[in-house]
Amino acid sequence: MLRHSKIQSSLRPTIQNLSQAIFTVNRHAKTATNPKYLYTLKKEAILKMIREGKAKKVGLHFSSNTKFCQQHSDVLVSCGDYTFHIPPSKEDFEQLPHLGKLDTSKRNPKCRMPLAQAKKLLQAYTGLKEPNEKKQMRNPSYQKPVFKRLGESFF
Repeated sequence: MLRHSKIQSSLRPTIQNLSQAIFTVNRHAKTATNPKYLYTLKKEAILKMIREGKAKKVGLHFSSNTKFCQQHSDVLVSCGDYTFHIPPSKEDFEQLPHLGKLDTSKRNPKCRMPLAQAKKLLQAYTGLKEPNEKKQMRNPSYQKPVFKRLGESFF
């Protein structure tokens, strides 16, 4: 019973727990085959934390992962002991200072939170639900091809 209550208390949406969950989701999204939902979950959690005053936009950084443009900026957000980047809005360019290049010597603290627990916490916090990807069922009308011996008719 003690173990169950420990897990439950760690799932409370505190700034520290939410920051660690975002860190975990972000780390897994970088190597996921379909990271779209994980990045959406991260962004929505950060935006909600900003609205609630649990996180703060610090400034803009040049992104190191530009796709089609020479320079691209991301918003640096501070959440407890962690910092994250999210895509900027038009207002961010007008209101936030530009901090230049990302300082690669600064790192987020390590944490050991399972992805399932992190997703569960952020889903409860944001209200987002993971889209159901239906597993492809075998088509019951499909018939395996029948191969005839060489020289036999196919009809």
